[in-house]
Amino acid sequence: MSADMAEDTRAPRLMTLPGVYAPQHDTRLLMDALNREDIGPGTEVLDVGTGSGALALHAAQLGARVTAVDIARRALVTARLNALLHRRRITVQRSDLLSALPGRSYDLVICNPPYVPSPMGGLPVRGAARAWEAGRDGRAVLDRICETAPSALRPGGRLLLVHSGLCDSDVTLRRLSDAGLRARVTDRALVPLGPVLRSRLRWLRERGLVHEGEMAEELVVIRAEQA
Repeated sequence: MSADMAEDTRAPRLMTLPGVYAPQHDTRLLMDALNREDIGPGTEVLDVGTGSGALALHAAQLGARVTAVDIARRALVTARLNALLHRRRITVQRSDLLSALPGRSYDLVICNPPYVPSPMGGLPVRGAARAWEAGRDGRAVLDRICETAPSALRPGGRLLLVHSGLCDSDVTLRRLSDAGLRARVTDRALVPLGPVLRSRLRWLRERGLVHEGEMAEELVVIRAEQA
C-alpha cells in the first residue's frame, strides 16, 4: 500500500480509524481487476492486508465468501465496522499475512501490501507507516507474499497483487513463476508522487528509482494463476 495517493472518491464510502489505510488509487486499480474475475456464490476469496476492508467488501458484493486478514488491530476493527455499515458478511481475522491460516486454500487471493521503498530499511512495528513502509527495496512484504500465497491457492486459483513499479515487477513475476504460477502484468497506471515519496525523492534519485524531473509513480496489478 502506498500512502502517497489522494483518496479515491470512486471507491465505496468507508470509515477509517486513525492509522488505517484509506482506499486510494491502488485500491481502485485492484478493484477493477477484481471485477474481471469470475466471482459468484461459492467463490472463496482471501483479502490479505485488508486495511479498511474495501476490497473484501467489494468481493462480497460480487457474491464471494470472503476472509479478510490484517496484522493491525485497528484495521480489523475498521473492516468489521465497514462490513456492518454495508451489510456484508465477511470473516475478519488477525494474521501476519497467511501465518494464521495454515492449510487453508482459496479460489482467489487479493493483496495490496506495503510496497514503498524506505531509506530507514526496517519495517515499522506500529503506526500508520506500517501500511506502506516496505524496506529499502520495497519488497520486504512482497517477497513474503510471493513465497506464501501459492500454497493458499486451489488448483486453478488466482492471485491479484498490486504494487509500485519502483519495486521491480519483473522480480515479482519471476518469483511467482518460480513458485509454479503463471503470472503476468494485467494493469498499469501512472499516479503523481505524493508526500511520502516526495519527502525521500533525493534518496530515490540517488538509487536510480526515480529519474530527474520525474514526478509520477507507476502502479501495476499482477495476476498469477495456479496451474
